[in-house]
Amino acid sequence: MSEKRKIAILGSTGSIGTQALEVIEANPDKFEVEVLTAQNNFELLIQQAKKFKPNAVVIANDAHYKTVFEVLDPEDIKVYAGENALAAVVDMDSIDLVLTALVGYSGVKPTIRAIEAGKSIALANKETLVVAGELITRMAQEKGVNIYPVDSEHSAIFQCLVGDFHNSIEKLILTASGGPFRGKTREELLHVTKKQALKHPNWDMGAKVTIDSASLMNKGLEVIEAKWLFGVNIDQIEVVVHPQSIVHSLVQFQDGSIKAQMGLPDMKLPIQYALAYPERLKSDFPRFDFMQYPQLTFEQPDTDTFRNLALAFEAINKGGNLPCVLNAANEIAVEEFLKDNIGFLQMSDIVETCMEKISFISSPSFEDYVNTDKETRIKALELIK
Repeated sequence: MSEKRKIAILGSTGSIGTQALEVIEANPDKFEVEVLTAQNNFELLIQQAKKFKPNAVVIANDAHYKTVFEVLDPEDIKVYAGENALAAVVDMDSIDLVLTALVGYSGVKPTIRAIEAGKSIALANKETLVVAGELITRMAQEKGVNIYPVDSEHSAIFQCLVGDFHNSIEKLILTASGGPFRGKTREELLHVTKKQALKHPNWDMGAKVTIDSASLMNKGLEVIEAKWLFGVNIDQIEVVVHPQSIVHSLVQFQDGSIKAQMGLPDMKLPIQYALAYPERLKSDFPRFDFMQYPQLTFEQPDTDTFRNLALAFEAINKGGNLPCVLNAANEIAVEEFLKDNIGFLQMSDIVETCMEKISFISSPSFEDYVNTDKETRIKALELIK
């Protein structure tokens, strides 16, 4: 990397966004912050902007525009507001790479706009490929846009494929920690609390991803994302539970050889890899020590207890707009669980019922995805009420 790479971080105040800024701060000769965006957390957005001096910021919730503008305009930082500005800002000529670290469906439109603008994408928003994987991957190919995965599992697969892109993949093996409720029965899960579900054993993530991890929906979404990122059939993807979260994922090639990427559970490594690819930058991240982990274990996921993983496989097997239904229903279910309106096991009931009730479209357009998302959210809320 001879010149500094100019980065737009969509969702700079979330877990991935804040860690990406730490990576950028540690490598000032390699990266420069061009754009920062946030949904509601205007106070942290202002702090970040004052520190990193981006060209522009976007506060998606325009109720906070005046406050942000009054502080940052004197600093010569352009301030925009609203969902449309979030999508439009990625058109800026000065941006080299867009890190989409938005949570959920909100990442779809800005990612599409960034691809249309021909920007490289560092993708930390798996829902984009879950909702509209076929459309996104086709557009990226047509525009010659590279999508670099940021999820630790997909980064692991990508790292295993470097130097082997010309070789046929036999199988992708995604590892799952199993979350805080691994080994529990359905009876035991009937009365688990939000507080228990938010205590992930290995990773420190935002609330939505943490709940998805506890219900194994996160792994289901990652299966769908992997299909589109790496162009494999769904029967070439396997999930294994690996409680230590040291082996981040594996690739099996047609000769039977398996490559794994390993390391301590730390999102800064896959973030840095995506931002700097194809270079591996020197880091002071903690190093893995085999003696600290004398045993690495693997087991089958329990899809009878954690039905979300099975539902995700079902959705991508059928295809069309069904993964979009799965995602929208899950976003509502997680939101309502976090508000204590439903129990843990009810989340998968809501997803399954929406998958049965919402009209199936085998070859959806972008408008179909938008309508499916809206319709599913209404249906999911009706089911809860």
